[in-house]
Amino acid sequence: MSLITCENLSFAYEGVTVLQNLNFKVEQGDYLCILGENGAGKSTLMKGLLGLKKPSGGSVAFGEGLRAREIGYLPQQTPVQKDFPASVQEVVLSGCLSGMGLRPFYGKAEKERAARSMESLEITDLRERCYRDLSGGQQQRVLLARALCATKKVILLDEPVAGLDPLVTINMYKLIERINKDMGITVIMVSHDIQAATRYATHILHLGEDRQLFFGDREDYRHSAAYHSFMDGDKAVHIWKKAVAQASGVAQAVGAVQQSGTVQPNGAAQASSAAQASGVAQADPRGGKAVESSMQQGGAAAEGAAASSKQPAAAPGSKVVESDAAQPAARTDQTPETGNSPQQIRKTR
Repeated sequence: MSLITCENLSFAYEGVTVLQNLNFKVEQGDYLCILGENGAGKSTLMKGLLGLKKPSGGSVAFGEGLRAREIGYLPQQTPVQKDFPASVQEVVLSGCLSGMGLRPFYGKAEKERAARSMESLEITDLRERCYRDLSGGQQQRVLLARALCATKKVILLDEPVAGLDPLVTINMYKLIERINKDMGITVIMVSHDIQAATRYATHILHLGEDRQLFFGDREDYRHSAAYHSFMDGDKAVHIWKKAVAQASGVAQAVGAVQQSGTVQPNGAAQASSAAQASGVAQADPRGGKAVESSMQQGGAAAEGAAASSKQPAAAPGSKVVESDAAQPAARTDQTPETGNSPQQIRKTR
Protein backbone atom coordinates (compact mmCIF):
# COMPACT_ATOMS: atom_id res chain seq x y z
CA MET A 1 0.00 0.00 0.00
CA SER A 2 1.14 3.56 -0.73
CA LEU A 3 2.39 5.74 2.09
CA ILE A 4 -0.25 8.42 1.37
CA THR A 5 -3.26 8.05 -0.95
CA CYS A 6 -5.62 10.92 -1.79
CA GLU A 7 -8.82 10.16 -3.69
CA ASN A 8 -11.20 12.88 -4.91
CA LEU A 9 -9.90 15.07 -2.09
CA SER A 10 -11.60 18.46 -1.63
CA PHE A 11 -11.34 21.32 0.87
CA ALA A 12 -13.59 24.28 1.57
CA TYR A 13 -13.71 27.35 3.79
CA GLU A 14 -17.17 28.42 5.00
CA GLY A 15 -18.81 26.49 2.20
CA VAL A 16 -16.55 27.89 -0.54
CA THR A 17 -14.51 25.16 -2.25
CA VAL A 18 -10.83 26.00 -2.61
CA LEU A 19 -9.58 22.59 -3.76
CA GLN A 20 -11.46 19.75 -5.40
CA ASN A 21 -10.95 16.29 -6.89
CA LEU A 22 -7.29 15.79 -5.98
CA ASN A 23 -6.02 12.31 -6.84
CA PHE A 24 -2.43 11.32 -6.17
CA LYS A 25 -0.26 8.82 -4.29
CA VAL A 26 3.01 9.13 -2.40
CA GLU A 27 5.25 6.07 -2.16
CA GLN A 28 8.02 5.40 0.33
CA GLY A 29 11.18 7.26 -0.71
CA ASP A 30 9.42 9.69 -3.08
CA TYR A 31 10.38 13.35 -3.35
CA LEU A 32 7.12 15.12 -4.22
CA CYS A 33 7.10 18.82 -5.04
CA ILE A 34 3.78 20.70 -4.96
CA LEU A 35 3.74 23.65 -7.38
CA GLY A 36 1.20 26.34 -8.07
CA GLU A 37 0.58 30.06 -7.98
CA ASN A 38 -0.37 31.96 -4.83
CA GLY A 39 -3.88 31.04 -3.72
CA ALA A 40 -3.86 27.68 -5.51
CA GLY A 41 -4.41 25.80 -2.22
CA LYS A 42 -0.94 24.39 -1.54
CA SER A 43 -0.87 25.30 2.16
CA THR A 44 -4.44 24.07 2.57
CA LEU A 45 -3.41 20.70 1.19
CA MET A 46 -0.49 20.57 3.64
CA LYS A 47 -2.86 21.22 6.54
CA GLY A 48 -5.11 18.44 5.27
CA LEU A 49 -2.23 15.95 5.15
CA LEU A 50 -1.26 16.91 8.70
CA GLY A 51 -4.82 16.41 9.95
CA LEU A 52 -5.19 20.11 10.77
CA LYS A 53 -7.90 20.66 8.14
CA LYS A 54 -10.85 18.33 7.62
CA PRO A 55 -11.66 17.52 3.97
CA SER A 56 -15.02 18.61 2.60
CA GLY A 57 -14.98 15.62 0.27
CA GLY A 58 -12.91 12.59 -0.67
CA SER A 59 -10.36 10.91 1.58
CA VAL A 60 -6.75 10.82 2.75
CA ALA A 61 -5.47 7.34 3.58
CA PHE A 62 -2.15 6.49 5.27
CA GLY A 63 -0.30 3.22 4.75
CA GLU A 64 2.77 1.48 6.17
CA GLY A 65 1.58 2.24 9.71
CA LEU A 66 1.94 6.00 9.21
CA ARG A 67 -0.15 8.39 11.30
CA ALA A 68 -0.68 12.10 10.73
CA ARG A 69 1.04 13.05 14.00
CA GLU A 70 4.14 11.15 12.92
CA ILE A 71 4.78 13.44 9.96
CA GLY A 72 7.56 15.99 10.40
CA TYR A 73 6.60 19.53 9.44
CA LEU A 74 8.64 22.62 8.57
CA PRO A 75 6.19 25.56 8.30
CA GLN A 76 6.69 29.05 6.99
CA GLN A 77 7.95 31.32 9.75
CA THR A 78 6.26 34.45 11.02
CA PRO A 79 8.30 37.39 12.39
CA VAL A 80 7.25 36.44 15.93
CA GLN A 81 8.51 32.87 15.52
CA LYS A 82 11.87 34.10 14.23
CA ASP A 83 12.31 35.98 17.50
CA PHE A 84 11.62 32.94 19.71
CA PRO A 85 13.79 33.10 22.89
CA ALA A 86 14.99 29.50 23.19
CA SER A 87 18.22 27.63 22.60
CA VAL A 88 18.81 25.62 19.44
CA GLN A 89 18.78 22.38 21.40
CA GLU A 90 15.41 23.21 22.97
CA VAL A 91 13.87 24.00 19.59
CA VAL A 92 15.14 20.74 18.06
CA LEU A 93 13.97 18.73 21.09
CA SER A 94 10.45 20.13 20.70
CA GLY A 95 10.10 17.98 17.59
CA CYS A 96 9.92 14.91 19.87
CA LEU A 97 6.82 16.13 21.74
CA SER A 98 4.31 14.43 19.43
CA GLY A 99 5.70 11.01 20.30
CA MET A 100 6.04 11.47 24.07
CA GLY A 101 2.42 11.08 25.01
CA LEU A 102 1.75 12.44 28.51
CA ARG A 103 5.38 12.40 29.69
CA PRO A 104 6.34 15.90 30.85
CA PHE A 105 10.13 15.58 30.47
CA TYR A 106 12.49 14.60 27.67
CA GLY A 107 14.17 11.24 28.17
CA LYS A 108 17.46 9.82 26.99
CA ALA A 109 15.95 8.58 23.70
CA GLU A 110 14.63 12.04 22.77
CA LYS A 111 17.94 13.73 23.58
CA GLU A 112 19.87 11.22 21.48
CA ARG A 113 17.49 11.70 18.57
CA ALA A 114 17.90 15.47 18.76
CA ALA A 115 21.70 15.09 18.85
CA ARG A 116 21.62 12.90 15.72
CA SER A 117 19.41 15.39 13.89
CA MET A 118 21.70 18.30 14.73
CA GLU A 119 24.74 16.31 13.66
CA SER A 120 23.20 15.30 10.34
CA LEU A 121 22.42 18.97 9.56
CA GLU A 122 25.80 20.20 10.84
CA ILE A 123 24.45 22.49 13.56
CA THR A 124 25.85 20.74 16.65
CA ASP A 125 28.13 23.70 17.34
CA LEU A 126 25.03 25.93 17.56
CA ARG A 127 23.22 23.87 20.20
CA GLU A 128 23.72 26.39 23.05
CA ARG A 129 23.06 29.52 21.00
CA CYS A 130 19.80 31.44 21.14
CA TYR A 131 17.52 30.69 18.19
CA ARG A 132 16.62 34.34 17.54
CA ASP A 133 20.31 35.29 17.18
CA LEU A 134 20.82 32.97 14.21
CA SER A 135 20.78 33.88 10.52
CA GLY A 136 17.87 32.91 8.31
CA GLY A 137 19.70 29.91 6.85
CA GLN A 138 20.75 28.67 10.30
CA GLN A 139 17.19 28.97 11.59
CA GLN A 140 15.90 26.88 8.68
CA ARG A 141 18.44 24.17 9.48
CA VAL A 142 17.28 24.15 13.10
CA LEU A 143 13.63 23.81 12.05
CA LEU A 144 14.54 21.05 9.62
CA ALA A 145 16.33 19.20 12.43
CA ARG A 146 13.21 19.58 14.58
CA ALA A 147 11.08 18.12 11.75
CA LEU A 148 13.42 15.11 11.56
CA CYS A 149 12.93 14.49 15.29
CA ALA A 150 9.18 14.18 14.70
CA THR A 151 9.32 11.47 12.03
CA LYS A 152 11.05 8.44 10.65
CA LYS A 153 9.15 8.33 7.35
CA VAL A 154 7.78 11.63 5.98
CA ILE A 155 8.57 15.34 6.25
CA LEU A 156 6.42 18.18 4.87
CA LEU A 157 8.26 21.36 3.92
CA ASP A 158 6.34 24.57 3.24
CA GLU A 159 8.61 26.76 1.07
CA PRO A 160 11.79 25.94 3.04
CA VAL A 161 14.02 28.35 1.05
CA ALA A 162 11.74 31.41 1.16
CA GLY A 163 13.76 34.54 1.93
CA LEU A 164 17.17 32.83 1.73
CA ASP A 165 20.06 34.08 -0.40
CA PRO A 166 21.10 32.02 -3.46
CA LEU A 167 24.07 30.24 -1.85
CA VAL A 168 22.13 29.26 1.26
CA THR A 169 19.24 28.15 -0.96
CA ILE A 170 21.49 25.74 -2.88
CA ASN A 171 22.87 24.32 0.36
CA MET A 172 19.35 23.83 1.73
CA TYR A 173 18.24 21.95 -1.39
CA LYS A 174 21.29 19.69 -1.08
CA LEU A 175 20.45 18.98 2.56
CA ILE A 176 16.89 18.03 1.65
CA GLU A 177 18.14 15.80 -1.16
CA ARG A 178 20.51 14.06 1.26
CA ILE A 179 17.68 13.49 3.74
CA ASN A 180 15.65 11.88 0.98
CA LYS A 181 18.35 9.71 -0.58
CA ASP A 182 20.69 8.86 2.30
CA MET A 183 18.18 8.67 5.15
CA GLY A 184 15.33 7.23 3.05
CA ILE A 185 12.79 9.78 4.29
CA THR A 186 9.93 10.72 1.98
CA VAL A 187 9.85 14.45 1.21
CA ILE A 188 6.76 16.50 0.32
CA MET A 189 7.71 20.10 -0.42
CA VAL A 190 5.68 23.16 -1.41
CA SER A 191 7.66 25.48 -3.68
CA HIS A 192 7.52 28.19 -6.33
CA ASP A 193 10.95 27.25 -7.66
CA ILE A 194 10.15 25.26 -10.80
CA GLN A 195 13.81 24.84 -11.77
CA ALA A 196 14.70 23.23 -8.43
CA ALA A 197 11.54 21.12 -8.51
CA THR A 198 12.37 19.60 -11.89
CA ARG A 199 15.95 19.00 -10.77
CA TYR A 200 15.53 17.43 -7.33
CA ALA A 201 11.97 16.06 -7.11
CA THR A 202 10.97 12.64 -8.40
CA HIS A 203 7.29 13.60 -8.78
CA ILE A 204 5.37 16.83 -9.35
CA LEU A 205 1.87 17.81 -8.22
CA HIS A 206 0.77 21.03 -9.94
CA LEU A 207 -2.26 22.87 -8.57
CA GLY A 208 -4.11 25.62 -10.42
CA GLU A 209 -7.02 27.73 -9.21
CA ASP A 210 -9.12 25.10 -7.38
CA ARG A 211 -8.08 21.89 -9.10
CA GLN A 212 -5.24 19.54 -9.97
CA LEU A 213 -3.49 20.33 -13.25
CA PHE A 214 -0.83 17.61 -13.24
CA PHE A 215 0.51 14.70 -11.22
CA GLY A 216 3.32 12.42 -12.39
CA ASP A 217 7.08 12.08 -12.62
CA ARG A 218 9.29 15.04 -13.47
CA GLU A 219 10.11 13.87 -17.01
CA ASP A 220 6.45 13.75 -17.98
CA TYR A 221 5.93 17.10 -16.30
CA ARG A 222 8.54 18.79 -18.52
CA HIS A 223 6.40 17.91 -21.55
CA SER A 224 3.06 18.90 -20.01
CA ALA A 225 0.93 21.96 -20.68
CA ALA A 226 1.04 22.78 -16.95
CA TYR A 227 4.83 23.13 -17.09
CA HIS A 228 4.74 25.52 -20.05
CA SER A 229 1.95 27.60 -18.53
CA PHE A 230 4.04 28.03 -15.37
CA MET A 231 7.15 29.15 -17.29
CA ASP A 232 7.56 32.86 -18.04
CA GLY A 233 8.80 34.91 -20.99
CA ASP A 234 10.48 33.94 -24.25
CA LYS A 235 11.95 30.74 -22.84
CA ALA A 236 8.55 29.12 -22.55
CA VAL A 237 7.61 30.21 -26.07
CA HIS A 238 10.88 28.86 -27.47
CA ILE A 239 10.51 25.48 -25.75
CA TRP A 240 6.89 25.16 -26.79
CA LYS A 241 7.61 26.06 -30.45
CA LYS A 242 10.52 23.64 -30.56
CA ALA A 243 8.34 20.79 -29.30
CA VAL A 244 5.62 21.63 -31.84
CA ALA A 245 8.16 21.82 -34.69
CA GLN A 246 9.62 18.41 -33.80
CA ALA A 247 6.20 16.79 -33.69
CA SER A 248 4.68 18.47 -36.75
CA GLY A 249 6.89 17.01 -39.53
CA VAL A 250 7.33 18.10 -43.13
CA ALA A 251 3.91 19.72 -43.59
CA GLN A 252 4.76 22.53 -41.17
CA ALA A 253 8.19 22.93 -42.80
CA VAL A 254 6.57 23.52 -46.19
CA GLY A 255 4.07 25.96 -44.68
CA ALA A 256 6.80 27.93 -42.94
CA VAL A 257 8.85 28.24 -46.12
CA GLN A 258 5.81 29.27 -48.17
CA GLN A 259 4.80 31.95 -45.65
CA SER A 260 8.30 33.43 -45.74
CA GLY A 261 7.94 34.03 -49.50
CA THR A 262 11.06 32.00 -50.28
CA VAL A 263 9.36 29.75 -52.86
CA GLN A 264 6.00 29.67 -54.56
CA PRO A 265 3.53 26.80 -54.10
CA ASN A 266 4.72 25.00 -57.26
CA GLY A 267 8.20 24.81 -55.72
CA ALA A 268 6.92 23.17 -52.50
CA ALA A 269 8.50 19.81 -53.29
CA GLN A 270 11.98 21.35 -53.43
CA ALA A 271 11.29 23.35 -50.24
CA SER A 272 10.19 20.15 -48.46
CA SER A 273 13.40 18.39 -49.49
CA ALA A 274 15.50 21.31 -48.25
CA ALA A 275 13.62 21.39 -44.93
CA GLN A 276 14.06 17.62 -44.44
CA ALA A 277 17.78 17.87 -45.18
CA SER A 278 18.33 20.66 -42.66
CA GLY A 279 16.00 19.19 -39.99
CA VAL A 280 14.60 22.63 -39.19
CA ALA A 281 10.95 23.55 -39.76
CA GLN A 282 11.72 27.16 -40.60
CA ALA A 283 12.49 29.26 -43.69
CA ASP A 284 16.16 29.77 -44.57
CA PRO A 285 17.16 33.03 -42.83
CA ARG A 286 19.40 34.01 -45.76
CA GLY A 287 16.36 34.63 -47.97
CA GLY A 288 15.33 33.49 -51.43
CA LYS A 289 18.78 33.70 -53.07
CA ALA A 290 20.31 31.06 -50.79
CA VAL A 291 17.46 28.62 -51.37
CA GLU A 292 17.45 29.32 -55.13
CA SER A 293 21.18 28.69 -55.41
CA SER A 294 20.84 25.38 -53.57
CA MET A 295 18.12 24.33 -56.02
CA GLN A 296 20.24 25.18 -59.08
CA GLN A 297 22.83 22.49 -58.24
CA GLY A 298 20.94 19.76 -60.18
CA GLY A 299 18.69 19.53 -63.21
CA ALA A 300 15.50 18.90 -61.24
CA ALA A 301 16.43 21.63 -58.75
CA ALA A 302 16.97 24.07 -61.64
CA GLU A 303 13.44 23.46 -62.87
CA GLY A 304 12.11 24.10 -59.37
CA ALA A 305 14.09 27.34 -59.12
CA ALA A 306 12.76 28.48 -62.50
CA ALA A 307 9.19 27.69 -61.45
CA SER A 308 9.59 29.47 -58.09
CA SER A 309 10.85 32.64 -59.80
CA LYS A 310 7.91 32.51 -62.27
CA GLN A 311 10.19 31.93 -65.31
CA PRO A 312 9.52 29.09 -67.78
CA ALA A 313 12.01 26.22 -67.63
CA ALA A 314 14.24 25.93 -70.71
CA ALA A 315 13.63 22.98 -73.03
CA PRO A 316 16.50 20.50 -73.48
CA GLY A 317 18.97 21.64 -76.14
CA SER A 318 17.53 25.13 -76.50
CA LYS A 319 19.23 28.44 -75.71
CA VAL A 320 18.08 30.49 -72.84
CA VAL A 321 17.17 34.00 -74.00
CA GLU A 322 17.45 36.58 -71.30
CA SER A 323 14.70 39.14 -71.11
CA ASP A 324 15.30 42.81 -71.82
CA ALA A 325 14.75 43.58 -68.14
CA ALA A 326 17.80 41.48 -67.26
CA GLN A 327 20.10 43.50 -69.64
CA PRO A 328 21.87 46.56 -68.27
CA ALA A 329 20.34 49.84 -69.49
CA ALA A 330 22.31 51.53 -72.32
CA ARG A 331 23.65 54.98 -71.57
CA THR A 332 22.01 57.67 -73.69
CA ASP A 333 24.98 60.00 -73.49
CA GLN A 334 27.34 57.69 -75.46
CA THR A 335 27.82 57.53 -79.22
CA PRO A 336 27.23 54.16 -80.91
CA GLU A 337 30.55 54.24 -82.78
CA THR A 338 33.05 54.82 -79.99
CA GLY A 339 31.07 54.51 -76.82
CA ASN A 340 32.46 57.90 -75.72
CA SER A 341 30.42 60.93 -74.76
CA PRO A 342 30.26 63.99 -77.09
CA GLN A 343 32.26 65.99 -74.54
CA GLN A 344 35.11 63.43 -74.64
CA ILE A 345 35.14 63.59 -78.50
CA ARG A 346 35.44 67.40 -78.51
CA LYS A 347 38.42 67.25 -76.12
CA THR A 348 40.29 64.78 -78.31
CA ARG A 349 39.78 67.00 -81.35
